[in-house]
Formats: sequence, structure tokens, C-alpha cells
Amino acid sequence: MTTQIGIPTRNGRAWSIVLGVSFVLCWSSGFIGAKVAGDEAPTTTILMWRFLPLAIVLAPALGIRRGRADRNPPRQILVGALSQSGYLLTVYWAIDLGVSTGTTALVDGVQPLVAAALAGPLLGAAATGRQWIGLIVGAGGVLLATAADATATASTPWWAYSVPLVGMLCLVAATFVDRRGDSTTPMRALAIHCATSATIFTGLAVATGTAVPPSTTRFWLAVAATVVFATFGGYGLYWHLLDRIGVTRVNTLLFLVPPVTAVWGATVFDEPFTAMTAGGLGLTLIATWIVTGDHRPTIGIMSGAEKDSGEREYTDDGHYIVIKGRRWRATDPDIPDERNAELRSILMAWRRDVRATGGADSSRAGVQAAKVALGERGDPWWEQSLDERKARWEADVPRPGD
Repeated sequence: MTTQIGIPTRNGRAWSIVLGVSFVLCWSSGFIGAKVAGDEAPTTTILMWRFLPLAIVLAPALGIRRGRADRNPPRQILVGALSQSGYLLTVYWAIDLGVSTGTTALVDGVQPLVAAALAGPLLGAAATGRQWIGLIVGAGGVLLATAADATATASTPWWAYSVPLVGMLCLVAATFVDRRGDSTTPMRALAIHCATSATIFTGLAVATGTAVPPSTTRFWLAVAATVVFATFGGYGLYWHLLDRIGVTRVNTLLFLVPPVTAVWGATVFDEPFTAMTAGGLGLTLIATWIVTGDHRPTIGIMSGAEKDSGEREYTDDGHYIVIKGRRWRATDPDIPDERNAELRSILMAWRRDVRATGGADSSRAGVQAAKVALGERGDPWWEQSLDERKARWEADVPRPGD
């Protein structure tokens, strides 16, 4: 059984689009904020004062737990160190070295291809041929849109372009570490990540003698903007959308970040915006449609027989998906996103346990319990009352070892 890249949005497609647009704008704002703040203070100063207040404000969220699914804070600490500390340190440093905002976004833009290439062996996830075509078209659009920026910064040291590459790899690693582990509430995860980053950046600032912030209004406005838009908007929506629409579709949205950043940079910093930039933007829009447009809802959990199948479609009543003429029961579409993600995480854990134990009865019973909670087995979810369905998906489903 594999997890299909791309989670259903049966009743919330419009809301997912709104969240996706907001995510792209907020993520792009981080590059702009880095350049504005970078003119006022060293990178370590900016990042220390970006995350220290955040960590204090979010401290109460550290106590929010989801029971059995919240057992591994060290994993979230590692995710925070990679996706916030490692990623942002390299982005700010690259821009400080003279790499333009558009070029920095370009290097980060290859993250979706790396993530998609590794999704199969690391997550047991399957990208369709349509998704791969979209990813390739998107990569071409990103390269085209930012080529002008890359050639316009010839005075920047050649090795500076490897700095955002390291950051991109940090974000890829963080994504897979998070996807393979136990789920946690979004606010608790954000609190852990910010506390981790605050500790790391404060330590670096103190060690380098750059802990004292400047008193300029421009600096504090830039820091405040990155907190509100880049951290809560971009970073927070990134992890929320991973659960809501899946790895491949979130990565496709990331293809829109470099062109948007290039437009923003041209407006604010007079960075070049040419016909090539406009052409790249068009290609990334096409790529986004290829991957995310005209899709029937997918159920998120698929059997091994489905893994190598082609296109899937739903029956007219939405109760089943049809694969090569065979029907498979769809997941209950009304399960809340967070609980859906938690149950799928439990199901994957039991699947791994089945392989590890050679198919022990207890492991197979765990798979059965998770699938019943998801509505894929047991009484058909469309024949249950809303209260019965809610009781089913809220029932305690243990993990291996509990």
C-alpha cells in the first residue's frame, strides 16, 4: 500500500486554491524581506530577532498534544533545524553575498524535482506521468524566468550559488523526515521549529558578536514582515498544505515562487524582468495546471495493486475509485485533514510492521483497524450516520509497540 502524492480536496478545492495562492505570495515575501533586512544588519542578527520573539509567543503551543501521535519531539527538532535554521541561514547568506532574490529562488526551485525523485524510495509514494510532465515543464519555466537574474550577477563569487543549494537540500531532507514520522498538531510543530531556530540563531549571534540589533525602523519593519508573512504565512502554510494536498502539488506551487519573486524584485529592487522572465512565468502556470488541474479527487491511501496503475477515476456516487476495471473503496471524505493524516501515518507504520514481522496476525490486525477508521473497510461510510462516522474515525487506533 502506498500513499498517492496528492490528497483529496472534494469539498474544499476552492479553499485549497486560496491557500495555495497565499502560500506562494508569503513564501516569495521571505526572499524580499531577506534583502531588505540584509541592508540593515548581519544575517545572524536578523534571524535571531526574527525567531526569538516568535519562540516566546509560541511557547504555550508546546503543550498542545495529540496523544499517541505526539511522542517524538526530537524528530520535530530535527525538522526545525533543517527546514528553518539550515534553509533560512543559507537563503539570507546567499542574498548577502550578492546572489539576487530571483536566482536564490531559482536554486531553491529545483527542490520539487529532488523531492519527487526521492518520494518513491523514501515515502512509498507514486507520482503519475502527468505529474512528472508538469514538474519538468515547471523546471523549464523556473530556469527561463530567472536566467536574466543569474547572468546579471557575474560579480558574485561562483561558489555563492552553492549556498542556496545547500538550503534547498535541507528543506528536502526536512520534508522527508517529517513525512516518515509521527504527526503532530501544526501549532505545536511550528512552536518546536521556532524554539529550535531561536536557540541556534541566538547562539550564532552571541558567538559572532552580532546579537545587538540596530535601532532603525526599516530593520524592525522588515523583521516583523518576515515573521507575519514568511513564517506564519509561508512556512506555516507549507506544512499545512503538505497534509491537505500532498507533496507533489505543494512542490508544484513552489515552481511559482521564482517567477513571483522575480516580478517582486523587479518592482522593489529594479532587478531585470525581461521577455524570458514573462515566458518562464507562463510555463510555470501551465505546469501548475498540468499537475493540479482537471483531477478527480484521490483517496490518499492506495493498495499495492494500484501503485503501478495509470489514471484513476471515481464512480458517479464517489464511493469507489476504479482501477483497470476494479473498484476500490474510497476513504471517507469527511474525515478532518489532521485526523486523516494521522490515520494514514498509523496505517503506514502498521504496513512497515507487517513487512518486519513477516505478516504477523497482530500487524495485520493493526492494518485492518486503521483502514476501518479511514472508512476503507468495515461498514460502508455512506451507510453510516454522521455520528457513527465521527465515532469511527475518532476511535483510538494504536501504533506498533503501543
